[in-house]
Formats: sequence, structure tokens, C-alpha cells
Amino acid sequence: MENRGYACNTKVGSAMDVDHCQQKEEEEEQEDPFLKFVDYARSELLSLEGDRNKDDDGSDGLGWSWIVSRILKTCIAYSSGVTPAILLSELSQAWSEQRWVGAPKKPLELINHLKKNHRRTKLPNTVTIDSIYAKNFLSLNSVLEAVIIDAFVLPGTNIHMLTLGDYWSSNIIDVYLHRRFYDLTGLQNGILKRGREIFLTGCYLRTATGGSGHPRLLPTEYLVILLDENQDDDAMLLGAQFCSDPFSSISLDAVNRGASYSLYARIEKIESSEIHRKFETLQRKQITLVDGDGVKLKFFLWGEQILLANLFRVGSMLALDKPYVNISVDCDTETSEDLCLEYGSETQLYLVPYIQHEEQVCVTLTPNRRHGSRPLGSFNSSQDLKFSQVSLPRDSQGTIDFSNYPFRSFVVDLRIKMTGISLYGAVTDIIKEENNQQTVFSLRIADTSGEIWTKLHFARFCLIIYLRSLGRVSFGHTVYISGLTCTMSKQKCLEVLWFENDIGASFINLSCLPALINSSCLHKLSRLTDIFYQTSYAQVCRVWLDPSEYFYVNTIFSHSLCGHFVNKISDRWVECSFCRTISDAAVVRTFHLKITLADKDTGTKVLAWCTGQTAMDLLQISPEEFYELPEDEQVMYPSSLENERFMVALVNCKRDGCVIDGLSPDDSISWEITRACKCE
Repeated sequence: MENRGYACNTKVGSAMDVDHCQQKEEEEEQEDPFLKFVDYARSELLSLEGDRNKDDDGSDGLGWSWIVSRILKTCIAYSSGVTPAILLSELSQAWSEQRWVGAPKKPLELINHLKKNHRRTKLPNTVTIDSIYAKNFLSLNSVLEAVIIDAFVLPGTNIHMLTLGDYWSSNIIDVYLHRRFYDLTGLQNGILKRGREIFLTGCYLRTATGGSGHPRLLPTEYLVILLDENQDDDAMLLGAQFCSDPFSSISLDAVNRGASYSLYARIEKIESSEIHRKFETLQRKQITLVDGDGVKLKFFLWGEQILLANLFRVGSMLALDKPYVNISVDCDTETSEDLCLEYGSETQLYLVPYIQHEEQVCVTLTPNRRHGSRPLGSFNSSQDLKFSQVSLPRDSQGTIDFSNYPFRSFVVDLRIKMTGISLYGAVTDIIKEENNQQTVFSLRIADTSGEIWTKLHFARFCLIIYLRSLGRVSFGHTVYISGLTCTMSKQKCLEVLWFENDIGASFINLSCLPALINSSCLHKLSRLTDIFYQTSYAQVCRVWLDPSEYFYVNTIFSHSLCGHFVNKISDRWVECSFCRTISDAAVVRTFHLKITLADKDTGTKVLAWCTGQTAMDLLQISPEEFYELPEDEQVMYPSSLENERFMVALVNCKRDGCVIDGLSPDDSISWEITRACKCE
């Protein structure tokens, strides 16, 4: 691999006083424009509901992380830029779908009666019937938490139908019942009858056609019947049918002779994996079940069956009627048990949902919290006091779920037994850890209250997907991480963990978002002279290129997945400097560019570096095209960039943030250009 680079240098940094570094420590940190918009969007959503105190209920309130995630999701979808109107519209629609504040004019008496005892929190993928009508769309992994309003047979056929409602909708919808459930719909003893609650997923929507009729759901095999141990009929069913077969009684010989089992156990863990076979890769869900005697057994879902896992929650009790019993070796597993369970053609599933308990969590606004993004900063102090306590779910182990916490979480707030945490801050260090089972990166994240190490766990089959989505993560980049869990390490220290398969887990690099520099509502346009006072987030500036001051470009190779440079270790093999992946093919030619940025109004000049797409945007040529140019044209190329004007996003990539006069190309450069857009 051949590297080719050219450089020219006079003196750079004459306008960069070292005093700026000292002043930066003394200046009060300015508010991050992105965080400021998050607070604004939250207050707008609350005002649309006409009740600023809706989020006194922590499970239903506008969680800070929910708003941030929806804004970033919209920014990714609209890479050319967003406006406040676009973001607020998307937020409002998403919030309405989640909460659906429109109440029915004539509430169904059955729904109202059952709603009095409804204490469950929604499953993560739950959608409402009203939202199906509004969007005329239903994704395959969506979950319906429904109540059977009616069960009937279409006249002149043997087609069984269920009419469903839910607790949040004014509409009802019909579903064609799959034939595997026909035996459960008898008029006398059938369990699928009026008033029964069910979960279902894997549904296809048949929309109304020709201006007549109404939408219906096509049959799905993935339906779970809910039971209530406090109801006499359900308690009798559980006792008579499911409590006589412990796991230890299962015999493969008996199964081979035609015996079947009805089992009852608690869901302890739900895990995802992939099985790589010769001609295919098969998705799998591994559900660990524990019976009343403490015996554990694995329940496997394969391929499309993994949709069923959307209906389960850890802690719930699962009743399995006629599960398929298999040998663990045949399931491609490495479990200690000889047997495992699968979802067979005759299997029926019943669920006693886990009801999360609520705990009052006292929220004390620390100086750090007020120094950062203040919760609902537009409210007066008397209104702030109303948010001193919020109600959050706590599981049986005492772990509190902060997924819907209405405020931003800071490093100083973290304690053990906290889950669903989100952090927003700058990356100050990155380490790839040695781990044979998983790929683990340790990132040190800093916010206004402090810094902490977080361990990011990637299953090996998911690493490629996540590296592509993360982009190039480096020092000084602002990141948002949700789905964090705080535990105690073996060394009795606070440990923050993140697993890419966990519910609500996401990792977004804001500094590299294309929409950042094109969205005035998410940044504050700064002058180059101002960037030294604020180094904790990406700053957007309008600059001119000044290659005559300093210019260096090198065409080298980078890892195509994560964007970091690779090191040649043999004639064939290279190693990524970031993720330590060794490969012979996953490399692309890229730029390593160092260039002077100038503000002609103030005379300020900054030396910065960049690579990848950003360097291509500045140079307006691809690495391959540049590499193929004759050497004399490469030498003359910087002259074509004189006085070109760009909008750039700059991050401070060094801890001290100081730029010293007389910086040479071999010295560390304190500023990285993460995004660039040419000004017309």
C-alpha cells in the first residue's frame, strides 16, 4: 500500500493566544444549542397537551431520553437538515402514537371495566389500534396488547374472527384467527372469548379497498393468551394443567412414545444470537426459564419465531402447553442441560405478565444539573418544585428503570442498580478491550459534572452493523448513549455497561451527523475567535480555506467499517488502529488532511485536520481521483482551494484544548473538522 502526501507550511496560530486556554477554564460554559432545543421541544409538547404537569407519572411522562432519541432519529432521516417545524411535527406525531390522547366518545363498557385493574406498563413495541387506523400501516414486529371484544365465525364459513380493542384506543379491529387456535374458541369452555386479554405480533394489515369495508389483521401464529392468577378460572387452569410437570420430570423417552408436557416457569433471561450454517445464517432467541424447583431450561425461538420474544418480559410467568422437546446438541447450543424446548406446531403459550412495582425517587437538582441542560428551564422555581419526585419502575432486585426519567442524567448522578440510563457528553478516551466472547470498547464520557468509563459490549455478529452506524468515533466527539446499566464491578467500583441487544440501547455520534451543520436550530454559528471558550461540543463556523498558510494531504488506507486508519502488518494483512480488526479486504483509500481555516473578518486562523467524507467535501475530489493525478497537479492542487468558503463543524480533540503558536505538522492538532458543507 503506497501513501502519497504533500505539505506546505508558513507560520500558523499567530492569532491564537495561549490566554484563550486559560480563559476557557475561567469562563462559564455556554449552553449546548442541541440541549437547549431538547428543552424547548419538551416544553412545546407539554403545552400542546395543555398540562405541563403530565409527567408526574414517570411511566407515562415525556422522558428526556425519549425526546433526544426521536430528535436524533429524525436528523438521521433528514440528512440534508431539519427545521424546528419538522422536528416538532415528528415529535408530536410520535408522542400521539405512543400516548394517543384522543379518548373515545363512547368508551366500551368492557374496556372501562377491565381498565380499573390494568397495571401493566406497555411492552416496547406496542402500538395502538388508533395508530393503525391513522397510519394505515402495521410493521411485522409491532405488538398489540388487546382485549377480545367479540369472537365469531364468518357466516357460511369455518373462518374464526376476533374483534379486538385496547386500553388506549377509540377504534376496534378484526383479526382472522390462525387455525392453530381454533380449539380454544369453543362457545362453552373456549378461553379465547369476550374479555380475554391477548398479546399478538407478526401481523399483516389488510387495508380496506374500493372505498368500502374496514382494515383487518391477517392470521398470525404469534399469539399469547394472558392469565390472571387472581381470577378463579385462570388459577384453576394453571393449577390443574400446568403445575404438575416440573422440568425434572421431562423424559425424552416418554416424548418419543408420544407423551406431552404442560410446563410453568419464570422468564429469567432473553438473549439474541445467530447461528451460522453453511448456506444460511439463522436468527435465534434464547429464553432461560426457571421452574418452581429452581431448575433451568432453555426455550428457543428460531427464524421468524423470534417475533414471539416481543411479547415477553423478564420476570413474567410463562405456561407452555405441548412444547417441542429437543436435544440441546440438535439445537446448536452449548448449554449444560441435555434437553431444550422449542415452539412446535402444537405449542400453545399462556402468560402471567410481570407487574412492575413503582418507587418514588427523589430528584435533587444539583449545581451540576443546573449548570448543564436545566430541566424545563422555562418554568419558574415554584413549578420546578413540582418535579422534586417522580415515579419510576423498580424490579424485584431493586433495580430502578430510568428510561422515562423526565430529566437529563449526569455522570455525578449515577449509582448502582440504575438501568435505562442515557448519557450525553464528549468522548475523552477510547480503548479496545481483549475479550474472546464479545467485542468490548471502553469509552470515557465527560459531561459538565464529571467523567466515567462505559463499557460497550457488541456481539461479534452485530459489530459490523454497529460500526457502520456509529461512523468514526474519536476524541472530542459528542455522543449520545441510551440503555446504560450501572452495576458494581468485581473491584467494588461503579461500572457502567451497555449491550447492543438490550431494549432501548442506542449509540449516536452527534458530531458526525450530516444534519448538524445544515440545521440552524441545532447549532449556534460561532466565529473562530469564540471556539476556544467552548470545547465540550461541536461548534459550527463559517470559514475560508487558507492552504497557503498550511496544507498537508496524504492518501492512505482506512477501515471501511469504522473509518479509522489501518496499519500494514504484512504484504496482505492490515490491522485497524481503532477496532483492531485484521483484514485483507475491508479497506478503502481515504484522505488524511491538515489545513488552515481562516476567519477573514477577525484574522483568526486555526489549523485543523479531517479524514473520510469530510476531507472529500473540502477538497472536492475523491481519494482515488486525487491519487491518479500527476504529481505536478497534486502539488498545485491546494491553489485551487484558495478563498473557498465552507460551513464546518469543529470539535476539540485534545484534552487541554490549547493551540500553541508555531505548531508543526508533526505536533498534535487540537481541532478536528467532523463535517463540512460548501457555502454557495
